[in-house]
Amino acid sequence: MSKLFHSAAALSLVVSLQANAALATLSPEPVHSQTLMDVVSALQEGHYSEVDFNDQLSSAVLDQYLASLDPERSFFLASDIEEFEQYRSELDDQILDGQTQAAFTIFNRYQQRRSERLDYILSQLDTGEWDFSREEHLNTNREEAPWATSTEALDELWRKRLKSAVLSLKLADKTVDEAREILRKRYTNQLKRMEQAKNDDVFESFVNALTHEFDPHTQYYSPRGSENFQINMSLSLEGIGAVLQAENDQTKVVRLVPAGPADKAGQLQPADVIVGVGQGKEGEIEDVVGMRLDDVVSKIRGPKDSVVRLEIIPADAVDRQTRKVIEITRNKVKLEEQAARKRILEVERDGKPYKLGVIEVPTFYIDFAALQNGDPNYKSTTRDVEKLIHELREEDIDGLIVDLRNNGGGSLREANELIGLFIQRGPTVQIRDASGRVDILGDFDPKVVWNGPMAVMVNRLSASASEIFAGAIQDYNRGIIVGNRTFGKGTVQTLQPIDHGQVKLTHAKFYRISGDSTQHRGVEPDITFPSLFSVEDIGESSLDKALPWDKVRPVRHGRFPSLSPFMKALLQRHEARTADAPDFVFMRKQVEHFRDRKADDLVTLSEQMLRSEKEENEAWMLNVENERRKGLGLPAVSDLSQADDDLPKDEQGRPINPEAEAILAESGEILVDLIDLTLSHTAANEAQTQTSDRD
Repeated sequence: MSKLFHSAAALSLVVSLQANAALATLSPEPVHSQTLMDVVSALQEGHYSEVDFNDQLSSAVLDQYLASLDPERSFFLASDIEEFEQYRSELDDQILDGQTQAAFTIFNRYQQRRSERLDYILSQLDTGEWDFSREEHLNTNREEAPWATSTEALDELWRKRLKSAVLSLKLADKTVDEAREILRKRYTNQLKRMEQAKNDDVFESFVNALTHEFDPHTQYYSPRGSENFQINMSLSLEGIGAVLQAENDQTKVVRLVPAGPADKAGQLQPADVIVGVGQGKEGEIEDVVGMRLDDVVSKIRGPKDSVVRLEIIPADAVDRQTRKVIEITRNKVKLEEQAARKRILEVERDGKPYKLGVIEVPTFYIDFAALQNGDPNYKSTTRDVEKLIHELREEDIDGLIVDLRNNGGGSLREANELIGLFIQRGPTVQIRDASGRVDILGDFDPKVVWNGPMAVMVNRLSASASEIFAGAIQDYNRGIIVGNRTFGKGTVQTLQPIDHGQVKLTHAKFYRISGDSTQHRGVEPDITFPSLFSVEDIGESSLDKALPWDKVRPVRHGRFPSLSPFMKALLQRHEARTADAPDFVFMRKQVEHFRDRKADDLVTLSEQMLRSEKEENEAWMLNVENERRKGLGLPAVSDLSQADDDLPKDEQGRPINPEAEAILAESGEILVDLIDLTLSHTAANEAQTQTSDRD
C-alpha cells in the first residue's frame, strides 16, 4: 500500500471522528410551536381537501417522515422503528399543540444511524477489498423491504452497495484506487453536511411530512427554504434552464425551460439523472450523488457565458452503468426565444401536395408589465399565435397543427384566450375551490382566426394550461389530439406567507367543460405514439398522495361535428403506416427494451457479468440504431456517439431529434387523413342528398 494511500486513509478517519464529535443534538426552537400551528391553520382553512387531524393522519405522517429520511430503509434498525411506534397515534395531537419533540427525537436517531453507516463505509474504503468475480446481487428497490434487525445486516447491505458503487466506477474506466478516492470524497462530504444540519431543517422536513399527506404540491418553506425557493424561481430563466428534484440520493431532471441553454444544447432530457458537475471545459467533475438538492443547484448555477459540464445517466440508457458527460454554456433565457413559432410541413398524398402549418407553443406567456402599462404591443401567446396563423393562411395551408409537446403550462388567461381563436364562443374550463364553488371561464369573442382542420400534439410533459387547451379542443370536437397522455397537473397553488416562512397551498382544481378533471389522468390523446416517459416515472400519477381524478357537472356547450365516425379509419391508417416505419419501429423496440430492463431490481456484483450485460446492451442499442438508419437510407455507424454527431440543427442551433421529427411527420399524415376522410364523408352525404332529391 502506498504512502499516499495511507495518508488518505488517515485523513478520512480523522474527518470521520471530527464529524461524529461535531454532530450536535438538534431540538425544537420556541418559534417552531407557533409556526406549526400557523401551518395547520393554513391547511385547515385554505387547502382544497378536507383532511381530519386524527390517528389515521398521525400514522400516515409517521410513515411519510420515516420514508423521507430513509426511503431505501438502509439506515434505521427494526428496533428503532419499533421504538418510534409510540408516536403512531400521538403525532396528530402533538401537531395540533404545536409540539415537535418526537420529530427531533427521530431525526437525531437518524443522524446517529447515518453517521454509523458513513463511518462503516469510510473504514471499508480504507481497508476493504472486493472480489468482483463473486456472483452476488444487490436489490436496488428497498422501499418495501423489511427493516434490518441488526448492525451486521446493515453492514452486509452497505458492503454490497459500496461494491456496486466501486464496480460502477470501474465500468466508467476508473481504477479501484480512483474509485476509492471519488467515493471517499462523496461520503466525507455527506458527513460534513450532516454537521451543518440546523433545527429549522428538521422542522421543515417534519412539517413537509405533514403537508405531503394533503397532496405533493403543498409544501412548507422555512425562512432559508423560502429564500432558496425564490432564488430557484427567479433563476428558472437563468443558469442552464432546468428544473431539478431530489430522488433518494440522486438529482433528477424534471423538465427543461423552453429555449433555455439546456434545451438548446439538446443533450439533457427530462428524467436524466445528474451524478457529477464540473466547472468550465477542463474542471474536474465533482461527484454529487447524495448531495442536497440546493447544493447541486448552486454548483450548476453560474455566471452568464460560463461553461458547466454535467455527468449524467441518460433516461434512455439501456443500463444504469451508462455515463455521459455533456457541456452547457450558462445563459439567461431570452423571453422572445420562448415565443410561439411557425413552420410549414409538406405532405404528399396520392400525388397531391398538402401544406400544413405547424405552430409550436413552448409555454403560455404574457407580458403582464407591458399590459398593465398600457403598451398596445404587449407580447402574449394568443397575440403571437393569431399573427402566425394569419401568416400561414397567406401561404394557403390546408390544415394546422398546434404543437404543445413539453409545454409545462403558464398563464391560464392565455390558455383560455388561445382556445377562443378556434371556436366562436363558449366555456373553456371550470375551476372548483376548496368551498366547492365552481367558476367557469370562457371565450366571449365571436372572432375565429382558424376554422379549418386542426390537430393538437401533446406528450407526457404537456401540463396544466396545455391540458386545458387540449381538453377543450377535444371536448368541442374541434380537432384531433395526438401524442401521449398528458402530465395530469390539474391543481392550482398559491403562496401564503406566515411569520416564520411560507406555505404553498393547493387551493383549487381544474375541470374540463365535459366535467372531467385534468388532475391525475391528464388528457388522453385520440391516437397514441410510443414514448419513453412512463406514467410510473413522470407525471402527476407518479407522485405519492396526488389528488385523485374526479368529475363535476358538465357545462352546456356547442360542438363541432363528431370525429367519432373517422376514428377507426384514422387509427387503421396510422397503424398501417407506422408498422414498418423505421423511426416508429425503433421507438417501439426501445420502449419495450427499456421497460424490461427497468423491471429488474437486482443488479449483479460480478464484474464479468456486469461488463457482459453492458456490452450486450450497447450492442443491442447500436444494432437497432443501425436498423433504423438502414430503413431511412442512412449509413451505418460504429458508435452511438456518431449518430448524435450526425443530428441536423434547427435555426436556433438545437439538435433536431429524429424521433420527435418522425412524430411530427406522422401527425401531419394523420391530419391529412382527417382532411381526406372528412371530404369523402361530405361528398358521400352530398351525393346521397342529390339522389334523394331526384327520387
